[in-house]
Amino acid sequence: MGGMISAVSSNGTYSFSKPNRESITLLEGFGVEGDVHGGATVKHRFRMKKDPSQPNLRQVHLIHEELFEEVRQAGFEVAAGQLGENVTTRGIDLLSLPRGTRLRLGDTAVVEVTGLRNPCAQIDGFQKGLMKQVVGRAEDGRPRFRSGIMSIVVTGGEIRPGDAVEINLPSGPHEPLDIV
Repeated sequence: MGGMISAVSSNGTYSFSKPNRESITLLEGFGVEGDVHGGATVKHRFRMKKDPSQPNLRQVHLIHEELFEEVRQAGFEVAAGQLGENVTTRGIDLLSLPRGTRLRLGDTAVVEVTGLRNPCAQIDGFQKGLMKQVVGRAEDGRPRFRSGIMSIVVTGGEIRPGDAVEINLPSGPHEPLDIV
């Protein structure tokens, strides 16, 4: 059970989008080497203002490439890295993974899924109306966030497009993802 990495992206400065790279290096307990969101404590600007000592549960942001195809049908053009993700995957239903799932990326890197990305107003700043495409309503009326998942690095390693992604579900009861 798994898929593949279709793109990797990072940026050393705060900006909404991240340029694609030939490879990125994941560092245990840190995130993406050289990326502005890397670190053991929170790096998201809004969360830093609330409490800069909180653990960084958003070290690596993953999005499924299939999302870009879905929003394209609604008239939006989005490419890998443009929504700020570090890893773009193909063939994995990231949003349905339970919290604690471990993803082996490439030969050695392992990330642990911590939760959903909280989509922000910058998405509409990138392309007006795009926010409605990535935030919808579930059948029970609750918000449904589709702008990717967040994770922490358990084991470091270099990853690149074309690398396999192996899914290792947690044992015990599976907890659905919530915003982190």
